[in-house]
Amino acid sequence: MEWVQAIKGFKSYLKLEKSMSANSIQAYSRDIDKLRQFSEAQQVILKPITVTLTDLRQFLTWISELGMIPTSQARILSGIKAFYKYLLIEDEIKVDPSELLESPKTRRKLPDTLSIIDIDKLIAAIDLSKPDGARNKAILEVLYSCGLRVSELTELRISNLYLDIEFIKVIGKGSKERLVPIGGSATKALKIWLEEVRLHIPIKKGEEDLVFLNRRGSRLSRVYIFMVIKDLAKVIGLKKSISPHTFRHSFATHLVEGGADLRAVQEMLGHESITTTEIYTHLDRDYLKSTITQYHPRS
Repeated sequence: MEWVQAIKGFKSYLKLEKSMSANSIQAYSRDIDKLRQFSEAQQVILKPITVTLTDLRQFLTWISELGMIPTSQARILSGIKAFYKYLLIEDEIKVDPSELLESPKTRRKLPDTLSIIDIDKLIAAIDLSKPDGARNKAILEVLYSCGLRVSELTELRISNLYLDIEFIKVIGKGSKERLVPIGGSATKALKIWLEEVRLHIPIKKGEEDLVFLNRRGSRLSRVYIFMVIKDLAKVIGLKKSISPHTFRHSFATHLVEGGADLRAVQEMLGHESITTTEIYTHLDRDYLKSTITQYHPRS
């Protein structure tokens, strides 16, 4: 099996079997392509099915020498492990060479968050006299109220809004669905956008069910959402480097600080692992200590 054939099959597997998004598939493909480049640069050219554990360790050394940081190396390793799992499933290999490959140690960087005051300032800085003002306010309110990923926001559907019972249905990673409560401020901003502004926009065919559109009636890009938030940060003189994901971090942090159950936060964020939720909410020692004190029978 040649690299081109293997990568093509891997992409199909990720799409059809794992239901990954186009962005995730592209990222995984880039990771495997780096391994291909390394393999083809060896004295004896390696094929996907002839790569060994030693070769993979040399590959990790190679990308490290190129200046790739440990977190990027760990991400690439994740792609490689998925690739060889695919080859194993397809019976192209009998032994997974990546099984014993250790991930480089990475430091868990705690995400930046916004205070409630900062969030209020950002929303207040939106110029509601402009045509996109109502939409941008609804975007920020929904990001903070529901803790959505930016891709989940841009793909949010009108048919998945249940504002009468204060819930929205979100299609997350791997096309997994979850129901997330939506607060009063976000519901109000959404209704103003949908009922007073959006209905006057000529909508492009195929985009009719999308909640957030640009002036031409097309879906918003993730980059555009980034720019809206960056511009608002400049207006209020915010020194932090923030993004749509900062609202997701803030959503989780404020819930946990307010006493919300971690499992509930995990469900709302759409995390498979509770460990990931702990990272996002950057629990401090005092919170963990108070939890043990409150709930452990022998504390």
